[in-house]
Amino acid sequence: MMKKSLSLLLAAMLLMMVALTGCGGSEPAASTDQSEPAEQTEQADDTAAAPEATEEGLTVGFVYVGPIGDGGYTYAHDQGRLYVEQELGVKTLYKESVPEGPEVEKVMRDMIDQGATMIFATSFGYMDYVEKISKEFPEIKFLHCSGYKSTDNMNNYFGRMYEPRFLSGIVAGLKTETNKIGYVAAFEIPEVVRGINAFALGVQAVNPDAEVDVRWTHTWYDPAKEKEAAKALLDSGADVIAQHQDTAGPQQAAEEAGASAIGYNSISEEKAPNAYMTAPIWNWGVYYKAQIEKAMNGEWTPENYWGGMNDGVVQLAPITANGPEGAQEKVDEYATKIADGSFQVFGGVIEKQDGTTVGEEGGVLTDADLLSMNYFVKNVVGSIEQ
Repeated sequence: MMKKSLSLLLAAMLLMMVALTGCGGSEPAASTDQSEPAEQTEQADDTAAAPEATEEGLTVGFVYVGPIGDGGYTYAHDQGRLYVEQELGVKTLYKESVPEGPEVEKVMRDMIDQGATMIFATSFGYMDYVEKISKEFPEIKFLHCSGYKSTDNMNNYFGRMYEPRFLSGIVAGLKTETNKIGYVAAFEIPEVVRGINAFALGVQAVNPDAEVDVRWTHTWYDPAKEKEAAKALLDSGADVIAQHQDTAGPQQAAEEAGASAIGYNSISEEKAPNAYMTAPIWNWGVYYKAQIEKAMNGEWTPENYWGGMNDGVVQLAPITANGPEGAQEKVDEYATKIADGSFQVFGGVIEKQDGTTVGEEGGVLTDADLLSMNYFVKNVVGSIEQ
């Protein structure tokens, strides 16, 4: 996700129309480890031969911003790719560690040359390039993760990760003894700010005295930098570390310090077995299967998507034995309310860090409000530098 695009995002997100479409098909099991897949299909490159056609005649490409072995964001997307390979029998191509720049155009062209008729581009910084290529290849279906631009053959998709973020905040709030929770965060964009606020509201729901201290790394994937940010938070008194980063570096810092940790993206217990408690995780196979099935049936249309826990695309991983007493019961209570609509993470009156408020009694912040969020709630320590 490109830092230079942040100011554009804040303005343009207000214009986005998010169509909340449901996902069909059975739900894949969430990944339970960080090991790399046993067998991968070949990567897209200049020399790879064109793939053999399947019975459905569909080849699907996936463009990744990080390595598939990152144990986090890209790993979770790749688990979704492997799931649809197994469930639907489609041929897939992937290219990992693709920079958020013009290079992504070449990667997509290579995939199209190899027979791909549907391409998932999985990072915000690809958006402008996907938009450009989609106009050049109107017969190809393009699906872009986390952006806001659309064309006649390009949509955007994401998940309401703030729902399980809130639940993970409950776990952290019940666990902390110092009432200082550290949060290692990537960039000051609404997606990350929204997640921090949801987490902090979860903390606040069970422990009004606890604070969430934020440190920015300005990177999505840098294990060493992420770990150092977590160490700084631990040195300042935090005894629980949470994160919006793509590696287990912050959790490993907590492990080494004898502290506790909340992961992100996928289950990472083996990376920090004594610290890891739970994680808000992605289950991309739910969405990928539904969209590919629509394409196979000739029913795909470029509908924007922002699904939540009820769709299964986001969820809270099981709480380990490292979690605090009573956490599972409290999480279950709120998860049930989220599922039946009786509780909204960003519902009612919410006090900001500066003492002002947003929202109103009985109301819920709109999607436009959430997609442009640029403030912290009252129990967050830190600033948003635009």
